[in-house]
Order: sequence, then C-alpha cells, then structure tokens
Amino acid sequence: MKFEIEGKVGISAPTTAQIGRAVKALRSYGPSSYASLTDANGSYVQIAGGGVTCMVEHFDATTRTRSRAFHDKPNPVFPDGTILAFRAGNISMRSDEWFMSTQVIDIFSAFLNNASFPAYVHWRPAPGF
Repeated sequence: MKFEIEGKVGISAPTTAQIGRAVKALRSYGPSSYASLTDANGSYVQIAGGGVTCMVEHFDATTRTRSRAFHDKPNPVFPDGTILAFRAGNISMRSDEWFMSTQVIDIFSAFLNNASFPAYVHWRPAPGF
C-alpha cells in the first residue's frame, strides 16, 4: 500500500495510526487538502477536504470503476450542489456525500486491512467518470 498526502512525502507501508493523523490534519483550505491510499493492483480510496467537509471516492482497478461514497443521513447544512472547494479544484457534492474525518479514517482503515467498508458507507458511480 502507498499513502500519499498533498505536499508531503508518501508512505509506502502506512499504519492505521499514520493514516489517522494525516486525515485529521487535512483541511480544504490548508496546504494538504487531499490524500489517497493505493494498493498493489492500482485500486485506491481518496479524500478531498477535511474536518467535517470530506468527500471520499474509491477506484476499483479490476473493474475500472470509480465510485463516490455516500451515507443515509443527508446534511441539511450542505444541500445538493454545494461546492467542496480545495486546492485541486471544486467538486459539486450531494447532501449525503459529506463525511467527517473520523469516518474517513474508518473507510481508509478498512481499505488498508482489505476489510469490508463500514456498513454506513454506500457507493454510487462518481460523476464524470
């Protein structure tokens, strides 16, 4: 596995603790606003944003599909179409696609350990892919 964080040196064999610290430090307005965790086959999970405004995507190298994470509790503060602005660009989000960094750590940890994603995470095709 390789863990890459914007503006930092990548980690070739990350631990759950290293991923947790890095994800907690991400901010959409800061020097590090996105990160990815890639396995040997080229599949990955990636995060954009930080804190309570995180977007998560998953790419499956076997099926060549990219999916966006969502959950069952739409966020009334961020209605459909709200823009996640971060250093790599702007992404239009749906109200059920906003995650907290603690949830992202759970998602990345599951991917790291080749385990099932948390039950509250669902996947839909990523826009534009």
